[in-house]
Amino acid sequence: MSVGESARRSRPSVRALRLYDRLGLVVPAEVDAAGGHRRYREDRPADARLVALLRRPDMPPAATAEVPALPGAEAAARGGASRESVERRVAARREPAVHLRIRSAGDEGRTGMFEIREREVPEQWVLTERRTVRVAELPGWIGEAVRRLEEAARPLGGVAAAPFVVYHGEVTEDGAGPVEVCVPVAGGRTVPAGTASRREPAHREAYTRLVKAQVAYPQVLSAYDAVAQWIAAGGRRRTGPGREVYFADWAAAGPDDAVCDVAFPVG
Repeated sequence: MSVGESARRSRPSVRALRLYDRLGLVVPAEVDAAGGHRRYREDRPADARLVALLRRPDMPPAATAEVPALPGAEAAARGGASRESVERRVAARREPAVHLRIRSAGDEGRTGMFEIREREVPEQWVLTERRTVRVAELPGWIGEAVRRLEEAARPLGGVAAAPFVVYHGEVTEDGAGPVEVCVPVAGGRTVPAGTASRREPAHREAYTRLVKAQVAYPQVLSAYDAVAQWIAAGGRRRTGPGREVYFADWAAAGPDDAVCDVAFPVG
């Protein structure tokens, strides 16, 4: 088929087909040496339609080129991964706007956007890693530290409760602050050499639950502000630093899945 006929059957325009050729996504069966006219096999319109669909969510050209040749289940998985990537980007753009709206509304906006609850937290023995970090370093370091501490917890009977991250000082894009990753374990056993541990006292805490998209900086600050304001409005005081309790599988969670509690110990 000529490029025009292929375009009519596949729906992408002639211009799009020429672009797909340049990117190596839908390559013609032959190109006329004299006039440079492209000719396509009869089965190429279906591939061109698939490529057009994949390009809409901004799938990279290299990944797009691989999908038509993959087995059905594998192609579906690749498309699902692309969809999740788009959803993460949309959520990442949406939540800063929500954060700005909350900040502009003042204390009323902060407390109104988050449901604050209280709970009792029992005494825990925790394995810890502490480091002074900036905002950009947090995601990678937290994930790595949790994995290291969970591995160290195995000979101690495994992880006893949700890991949590304590912010002992202010962490910003420009300034580093002290942060501690904690993984609770069963007490009374010898801690592996080279691993720090401590007792986390029993306490009552006020908290609010966040979905994955809300945990990103700076919108997560609205949650901290909301919990702190709620505590102050009740005539109470914070008795410890703020923390994030990660109760869900971060890697498997989608942007709108609940993954984390932002909390302060209260007295």
